[in-house]
Amino acid sequence: MTRDPMERIADALERIAPRLADTPDFAAAPSFVWQVDPDRLEPVPSVAKVDLDLLVGIDRTRETLLANTTQFAKGLPANNALLWGARGMGKSSVIKAVGAEVQKAHEALKIVELHREDLPSVGRLLKMLRGAEARFILFCDDLSFSHDDQHYKSLKAVLDGGIEGRPDNVILYATSNRRHLMPRDMIENERSSAINPSEAVEEKVSLSDRFGLWLGFHACNQDQYLAMIRGYCDAYGVKIEDDTLRAEAIEWQATRGARSGRVAWQYFTDLAGRQGVRL
Repeated sequence: MTRDPMERIADALERIAPRLADTPDFAAAPSFVWQVDPDRLEPVPSVAKVDLDLLVGIDRTRETLLANTTQFAKGLPANNALLWGARGMGKSSVIKAVGAEVQKAHEALKIVELHREDLPSVGRLLKMLRGAEARFILFCDDLSFSHDDQHYKSLKAVLDGGIEGRPDNVILYATSNRRHLMPRDMIENERSSAINPSEAVEEKVSLSDRFGLWLGFHACNQDQYLAMIRGYCDAYGVKIEDDTLRAEAIEWQATRGARSGRVAWQYFTDLAGRQGVRL
């Protein structure tokens, strides 16, 4: 018996449509990673993080994000946050450290990592999280958009929520090396070639404006760089004289051509390895 063409079309659409994920057990882990094909939240039992007290030189930023996260965990009003600035200065580290700190008192707070390339699926993720008893920080690391990249439109679903609004139990924390998320030459090109330059630029630049908190990270000075390393040494029991540490750490930064929290940790990792200390 020949099947109706509409039935065949309906079956085909059902096969290619993303399968709705089962509701996960949010009590299974403090953090999750959003995966697609098929949609699912994979639990992360242990998050790779640095202790909050070891994040040196960003005290004000750290306390601002900690206060905002605590408010959110308590069910109080809180803002989406964009952490932008210099590479290797702890943008993603402070999000993970603050999240872990607040989770000590609020187990219902969960962190969900959302990869930039999976932004088009964010509507399905929000549908899964909406109505859950837990509260969720969506964490999108190294967020930026290139020429002709339309993923930024999906991001607005998280920040604005469309007609349904963003779920009350969801907030977004993102990191980026760019304050406006778009390349400067892309913005300038829009400004120079569009019929109405101000309107052409507005849609792209205003994306950052949808974050209530802008937290800037700037390159550290030499004293802060050395203080980071000394803090790691004290925390992990690595013994080294101040003069030796200073000479080696400055030489290390010179070979890297940069000075940042990431470079400080890389030097400390080498130092701990030479001393046989396990991290």
